[in-house]
Amino acid sequence: MADEKKPADAAASEESAPAGKKKPPLIAIIAVLVLVGVALAGGISYFVVTRAMKNNMAEDSGDYNRYHDPGIFVKLGDAKDGILVNVGGVKAGRFLKVGIVLEMNPSKKSIIADGKLNPIAETKILDTVLQILRSEPLDGFDAMKQEALKEKIKTEVNHELSEGSVYNVYITSFILQ
Repeated sequence: MADEKKPADAAASEESAPAGKKKPPLIAIIAVLVLVGVALAGGISYFVVTRAMKNNMAEDSGDYNRYHDPGIFVKLGDAKDGILVNVGGVKAGRFLKVGIVLEMNPSKKSIIADGKLNPIAETKILDTVLQILRSEPLDGFDAMKQEALKEKIKTEVNHELSEGSVYNVYITSFILQ
């Protein structure tokens, strides 16, 4: 009988050995797959977002409007009335009274000193702006085309002074008669 018990004990010990190598439960496999899926989705999302941000930054690399130090605001022309100019040619008899404010780059010390424009820079700016306004056809002063006009002023003034001198152009009043 002792011999009979030994094989039973051996059979019991054989059953306990495969129990240690038993397959993991289905719930554990599902939990691991869910964690791997969440980590993979997070990694893909991070990659897509960083790629999109890098593309946006590449498009904006030359744009001084977005990321810059606060500018110094300078009103062009008469302090009260702004600029008065005839437009549409001499025979058109049309006049434009416009208030234009430039947001200038404060780090351009040769242009701005103590919050004021250098007289030479002011003369160059006024000349450039007046040439743009005089040469613009009457339909160029349409409200729908003001953004293009502001961009043209900004580009030309930056070209005349130096790139990055003007951050933005603001039109504060606009009367066309």
